[in-house]
Amino acid sequence: MTAHLTTDALTLTYGDNAIVTDATVDFPAGRFTVIVGRNGCGKSTLLRGLARLLPPSAGAVLLDGADLAPQPARTVARRLGMLPQQPVAPDSITVGELVGRGRHPHQRWFRQWSAADETAVRAALTATDTLDLIDHTLDQLSGGQKQRVWLALAIAQEPEVMLLDEPTTFLDLAHQLDILDVLRNLLPRTIIAVLHDLNLAARYADHLIAMKDGRVVAQGAPADIVRPDLVADVFGVTCAVIEDPMTGTPLVVPAGREVRTA
Repeated sequence: MTAHLTTDALTLTYGDNAIVTDATVDFPAGRFTVIVGRNGCGKSTLLRGLARLLPPSAGAVLLDGADLAPQPARTVARRLGMLPQQPVAPDSITVGELVGRGRHPHQRWFRQWSAADETAVRAALTATDTLDLIDHTLDQLSGGQKQRVWLALAIAQEPEVMLLDEPTTFLDLAHQLDILDVLRNLLPRTIIAVLHDLNLAARYADHLIAMKDGRVVAQGAPADIVRPDLVADVFGVTCAVIEDPMTGTPLVVPAGREVRTA
């Protein structure tokens, strides 16, 4: 279940404002790509463009070389799934019902719920360690449990490409690691996520996309992207980059900042 997503000179706008400009990006098939950059640089907008939630004002999004724009919505939904930053569902819905919604792209009026759907839902719940919550309602869950259930919904869709906008937001460190471990275990699907934490991105990603002011300024392996000069340019932070003693991946150590007293 791998697919190759690319963009060709993609420009995305809200009204007259260009948020992403001339983005030509290659997301390696079957790998985990993370988009990084400062707040407001266009990361989430790029992800929305990839998901076809925001139409290009110029350029194109290509899946295995074919433009996504003219393809039928159901066809795209079978191949590409999006988990937004703050998904919404009724608190009274059960976990099983919510995750079951991920099967809609695979159903037709003449073929409703099937054994294959049941298998996919249970596999998604198992992958996210939430199978024991299947009969619970959303309002009975903790924040970490809810995030894993939403991830199970995306997994149950069985897309070839998974797009995730800040899947670790509002989670403590242990739950952030849980979510990122689940995503790594989904490979060789093509996984594309927006993350704020550069060190977690460098630890878990195979490929990084760095953005600044709506433009892609670098893309490549974490060891090639996470450098003091690029961190200073993209994030405005002076730092040293050392080898993470646990993983061997790049680890950003910010320089101390002067503390002003009254």
